[in-house]
Amino acid sequence: MAASTEAPEPWYLALLGFAEHFRTSSPPKIRLCVHCLQAVFQFKPPPRVEARTHLQLGSVLYRHTKNSELAQTHLEKAWFISQQISQFEDVKFEAASILSEFYCQQNLVDSAKPVLRKAIQISQQTPYWHCRLLFQLAQLHALEKDLVSACDLLGVGAEYARVMGSEYTRALFLLSKGMLLLMERKLSEVHPLLTLCGTIVENWQGNPIQKESLRVFFLVLQVTHYLDAGQVKSVKPCLKQLQQCIQTISTLHDDEILPTNPAALFHWLPKEHMCVLVYLVTVMHSMQAGYLEKAQKYTDKALMQLEKLKMLDSSPILSTFQVILLEHIIMCRLVTGHKATALQEISQVCQLCQLSPRLFTNHAAQLHTLLGLYCISVNCMDNAEAQFTAALQMTTHQELWTFIVTNLASVYIREGNRHQELYSLLERINPDHNFPVSSHCLRAAAFYIRGLLSFFQGRYNEAKRFLRETLKMSNAEDLNRLTACSLVLLGHIFFVLGNHRESNNMVVPAMQLASKIPDMSVQLWSSALLKDLNKACGNTMDAHEAAQMHQNFSQQLLQDHIAACSLPEHNLISWTDGLPPGQFQPQNGPTTSLASLL
Repeated sequence: MAASTEAPEPWYLALLGFAEHFRTSSPPKIRLCVHCLQAVFQFKPPPRVEARTHLQLGSVLYRHTKNSELAQTHLEKAWFISQQISQFEDVKFEAASILSEFYCQQNLVDSAKPVLRKAIQISQQTPYWHCRLLFQLAQLHALEKDLVSACDLLGVGAEYARVMGSEYTRALFLLSKGMLLLMERKLSEVHPLLTLCGTIVENWQGNPIQKESLRVFFLVLQVTHYLDAGQVKSVKPCLKQLQQCIQTISTLHDDEILPTNPAALFHWLPKEHMCVLVYLVTVMHSMQAGYLEKAQKYTDKALMQLEKLKMLDSSPILSTFQVILLEHIIMCRLVTGHKATALQEISQVCQLCQLSPRLFTNHAAQLHTLLGLYCISVNCMDNAEAQFTAALQMTTHQELWTFIVTNLASVYIREGNRHQELYSLLERINPDHNFPVSSHCLRAAAFYIRGLLSFFQGRYNEAKRFLRETLKMSNAEDLNRLTACSLVLLGHIFFVLGNHRESNNMVVPAMQLASKIPDMSVQLWSSALLKDLNKACGNTMDAHEAAQMHQNFSQQLLQDHIAACSLPEHNLISWTDGLPPGQFQPQNGPTTSLASLL
């Protein structure tokens, strides 16, 4: 009753004490807590006590029970009554904030917006709540994909924080706006905004943990911007700074001294969440660069940390981190020849998405894309086409769309009889003309796809031109997998043309790079070429050694192929619509051929 000038009644203190005791019991006794709070109304309490009790009841029912109707009634009463009372800001704005959160959870977004707008309008003299409510309404618009409205609100928040003298909160608003502009691909607006943010962060002198957390936010945006652009080499200095920054944060003790400016009572993410996020962007970088063992190491660390955090924290962002980590490690597994493990991890992503409709909405396209990549790896080309087609219908994200189209084109090339569909796709990802995205990596991959098609059509000079373009681009940004694939395909072309020396100059470094990644398919391809090359050149011993290597890779891939196709989760390749299936029927055995691999 801090807001009241009168001492609270003993009966009120007693009931409140009992309610809190039951709420914090182990396990919580929510029914008894609710009974105690409801008993307050029997005493015909004054409006302040009535409003606060409605808020407490609404919060408890919303957080701990499924009685949404009663929770809504109490929260609406708390918001209505508190608006009639002057100098009652904490209850008033907490009621608005929780009621809006409740409406969003019930998919009543149109009811949440006016509550937040009214609360923002009347909270300008209460800096903490004004900033918090602006963040909340901006987040609501962002979840609805109305990024323009969200950015406008964050801009309003940044200016308000500047007027209130909080450069820290101003930076939080601006960095949040930068994040949304990156999502919208408004790069001309992002660059000056990030430059301004960098200056604010470096000049701000305050709580060391708050300063370092701002630097982490700023560097995460920079790193993801580079990775989105496929610039794996250029990002390294920023990524190194980010990793050093998170090490600094982990050595700092949480400062118990709260900021004196109420507009600065915010933090971006808890320290532990930031650690997982840095692991995540490191995994993204390692996967794009083709350091797959490093990606595996950091994924293991991040998932272990996530498991610990999820025991104590139900924050939805942790499940999002987990899904993104799994998406990246699944792609790594498919490259390293661990298809059975990849399939089980795809099933794990399905289970996480079943628990959260929002997670499924945001990751359905990625899930079908992963299944498409798995189908390619087990030579189920019809299923791969169906999965990629489903994914294309579910995404508006330009980079993901381009990635899917590139892989679908590779399926059509392998099938060899889909010329019309193939040429239609290739027109849309022409690396020489109006390429749909600015990603260096995806443009290099588009040149590779053109080279692959020219190779299959026997147009070897044209193939060499495309592949040399891929090599030039992949070498510039350390894209190891594309480099290895281009080298082995060039080696194959020179072998077909009878230029054995030049073929050897391509295949040997391809094999070395593929072993370093490690990329099982390129190793298989390279060893087959080395066997034929050495045989043609009369190097019997080297030919025998290459044949033995090829046999070993073939056996490993065959065993993994059989293991994957025998799993009940293999049935996921037929799922293209609606929510992922919860149960899988066991397989009788592999139903696909390994002929194309071996």
